[in-house]
Amino acid sequence: MEVLRPTLINIGGRIYRKNTIQEAAYQNEEEEDDFYRESVQCIDEPCDGFMIEETEKGFQCSINLPSQLFKYIIGKKGETKKNLESDTRTSISIPRQGMEGDIVITGQNRNGVISARTRIELLAETFRKKQPFTHFLSFALNYPEIQERFLQFKEEVLSKCSKDHGIESSIFQNPAKLHLTIGTLVLLNENEVTQACQLLQSCKEEFLDKIAAGKPMEVEVCGVEYMNDDPAMVDVLYAKVQMKDGSERLQLIADRLMQRFVSSGLMLKDWDRVKLHATVMNTLFRRDPLAEERSTISPGRPGQRRESFDARNVLKLFDKFYFGEINLETVHLSQRFSVDSSGYYTAAGQVQIS
Repeated sequence: MEVLRPTLINIGGRIYRKNTIQEAAYQNEEEEDDFYRESVQCIDEPCDGFMIEETEKGFQCSINLPSQLFKYIIGKKGETKKNLESDTRTSISIPRQGMEGDIVITGQNRNGVISARTRIELLAETFRKKQPFTHFLSFALNYPEIQERFLQFKEEVLSKCSKDHGIESSIFQNPAKLHLTIGTLVLLNENEVTQACQLLQSCKEEFLDKIAAGKPMEVEVCGVEYMNDDPAMVDVLYAKVQMKDGSERLQLIADRLMQRFVSSGLMLKDWDRVKLHATVMNTLFRRDPLAEERSTISPGRPGQRRESFDARNVLKLFDKFYFGEINLETVHLSQRFSVDSSGYYTAAGQVQIS
């Protein structure tokens, strides 16, 4: 990490600096405990983004986190919790293993309580970034006409390009799962799923319908493009998605949704703008047909080893391939590794755009 360009983490719309420090490793610890070798520090600063309650003995603050995160706040042999308490001169109460509940911070100094809470939130955020996503916001593109054209695309590619390195049937998307991803989320309990559903509904009320302006969201799925710089070594090939009327309404909706969920802390920010695309070929599917799409490798997240394919002929022959036109009506909070009766991802929540 560059000293003058530290990693920044967005929590609740506030930007914090993340400083990585080295801690002595304990012997005979399991590999999964490697997380604790990385600690997070931040500048003590007053914050009005959460409630600090004044008590007879000083100040108190509560944090609601999923119980899966507690062990990362406690640390090896309780060392992370002890260090937090020592550094901030606070007392931190964490529910017992297997129990849900708030983490309660108490201390005689208000800024100490604020600092302890900020550090705990940064630890939780760091853990989330290491986890595979559980849900994602999406537009379903698996309309019958799109699926039919996609299967035609697959058949023609296999017929004309099967001799090109890495191209085989297994790397094509399941037509029932064709979609446009807005952003991915790590939701660790039902409470967080409920929060995400409520936030999605508030987005509809705040801006979705206003941007749609009562007009149909007619989009065109046409043309293919690749993610990386070398067309001879491609991992993801996608179909381009754009508004039929040439407007920026879909891009604006996707970007506003991403920004709103990132600012809430429920979504991790990968890029400044959402890339409007539908994955049609992905080398992750080669080894695992049930692999879920993560079209780009996010900063700070290691990618899986994969065998790329030569897409030069595909791009030459199918550059303008027409997949069809559809009317987007629903934003889904899609659940990973779960499908409904149509074969599309199970919706944990959804809103209609009108």
